[in-house]
Amino acid sequence: MPTHRRTFLTSGTALLAGALASRSMAAPPPTPISPATPIPVPPAPGRTTDLNSRRPAPGDRKFTSPSVEARIAEISKQIADPELAWMFANCYPNTLDTTVRMGTVDGKPDAFVITGDIPCLWLRDSSAQVWPYLPLAKGDQQLQTLFNGLIARQARCLLIDPYANAFMQNPQARSDLSWAQRDLTDMKPGVAERKWELDSLCWTLRLAHGYWQATKDKRPFDALWASGARAALRTMREQQRLHDNGPYTFRRPDGNATETLMLGGYGAASRKVGLIHSMFRPSDDACTFPFLIPSNLFAASALKGLAKVAMEARGDAALARDANALALQLDRALLRYGRMTGPDGHPVWAYEVDGFGNGFFMDDANVPGLSSLAYLGAVPRNDPIFRRTAALCWSSRNPYFFKGEAGAGIGGPHVGLGMIWPMSLIVRAMTSDSPAEIRALLRTLKSSHAGTGFMHESFRQDDPRHYTRAWFAWANSLFGEMIMDVARRFPTVLAQPL
Repeated sequence: MPTHRRTFLTSGTALLAGALASRSMAAPPPTPISPATPIPVPPAPGRTTDLNSRRPAPGDRKFTSPSVEARIAEISKQIADPELAWMFANCYPNTLDTTVRMGTVDGKPDAFVITGDIPCLWLRDSSAQVWPYLPLAKGDQQLQTLFNGLIARQARCLLIDPYANAFMQNPQARSDLSWAQRDLTDMKPGVAERKWELDSLCWTLRLAHGYWQATKDKRPFDALWASGARAALRTMREQQRLHDNGPYTFRRPDGNATETLMLGGYGAASRKVGLIHSMFRPSDDACTFPFLIPSNLFAASALKGLAKVAMEARGDAALARDANALALQLDRALLRYGRMTGPDGHPVWAYEVDGFGNGFFMDDANVPGLSSLAYLGAVPRNDPIFRRTAALCWSSRNPYFFKGEAGAGIGGPHVGLGMIWPMSLIVRAMTSDSPAEIRALLRTLKSSHAGTGFMHESFRQDDPRHYTRAWFAWANSLFGEMIMDVARRFPTVLAQPL
C-alpha cells in the first residue's frame, strides 16, 4: 500500500534516546508503512522520571517569541503535576521551535509552516498550529511578523490553487510527496497534494479573523489577502455545484477507497441543495457522501468571520456581502439537510449526507468533526443539538470511538481501528464544563506520550507505546492550548497533582 499523509510511525524509545542525546526534535527520515500496523515499541522503563526539556537548544530553534517563553513560565508555575508541566513546556512551543521557516517576499514577511514530519504546508495544519499563540500577538512584534507572513503565504497558496490542501515551500516546485506523484488531477507547480477539503479554506479564513480580532492589525489584509479570500469564496460557490459539477476531479491510481474518488473523480452522486461538496475529510480520507456536515457548519462560521474582516479591516462591502450571503444559504441548507434522528428520537447533526435523504453518523478525531464544532465556534457550546451529538460521538454509536486499557477516545479510519487520537481527548477537555472529566482526560493524555514528552497522532487503545507520528506539531500546539484553557477556566484542576 502506498504511503500517504498520516502513515508515519516512530519508535518511541528511539525518539527518546535521540532527544536525550541532542535535546532536539530533529526527526529521522520517516519510514512509510501501513497505517493499520503500528510499529511495536519496546516497553519503557516504568514511569517517566527524566523531565529534562525535550526542546531544541535555544540556538537551534526555528522561531522564538519572548511572550511565548513568558507564558510557558507563567502557566508552568500553576501546574502542580511535574510531568504535566514538563509536557506543556515541551508541546506548547513545538510549532515555533521546529516547524516555522521565515523569509520575505516582495519585502514583506513570509512564513512557511510545515506539519512536522512532512516538510510541506497544509492550509489546515499551519492555521491550527499557530492558533494558540494568537492571544499573545497584540503585544509581541515577532509573533505579528509570523502571523503576517503566514496569512500572506496562505493567500499566495490559494491563488496557486484553492482546491489544493498542501503546498511546497518553493512555489515553482513539483510535488515531492511520493504518494501524490501519480494523482490524476490538475497538479500545478507549488502544490504538494490536491485533495479538495472544504475545511482547508475555512481554516485560512478562521486564522485571518482570529488575528484581526486579537490585534486589529490591518497590515496583512491587503490586496493579496483579498484576492485569496475571493478565490476561497469562488471555490466554495463552485462546489455547491448548483449548475454543473465544477472543475475539480481527483483520482489516485492505488485504488484504496479512502484515497480516490468514484464516478470519474467527481465523487458520489448528490442532490444540489445549497450545501458545499467536500471530496475529502480533514483526515485527508475520501468522503463517503459529498456533504460533510462538520465542514459545512465550519464554513458558515468562517464566512461570517470573513465578512467582518473584509468590512472592518478593508471596508470591502462587496466581499463582506458575498460572504454573508453564502453563510446564510449554508445556515438554511444545514437546518434542512444536515440533521438526522438520534437513537432517542431527538435530532443530532449527521456526519455526511447526499441531499437525497441518505447519510450516516460517525465522528473522526480530526478537526472539524462533529465533536469539535463548539471548539471551532461553529455552534454554541451549550446548544442542545451539539451536546446530544457530542455525547453520541463518545459512545458505541460512533464506529470510531475506541475504549481500552490505555483510555477512551475517538480515532478514525485513517490509521486503523483501535487507535485513539489525543486530539479528540484535548478537544473534549476544551468543550467540557466538568472538572472531574477534565482531570480524567488529562490523566489519559499524560499516560499517552510513551516517554517522549510530546503528543502523537494516535496511540493504541490498550498500549500507548504503540503510536503514530512522533513529530506532529498540530497535536502539540493543541495540547498547549488546552492547558491554557484549563488554567483559565478551572485553575484548581491544575493546582493538584493528577
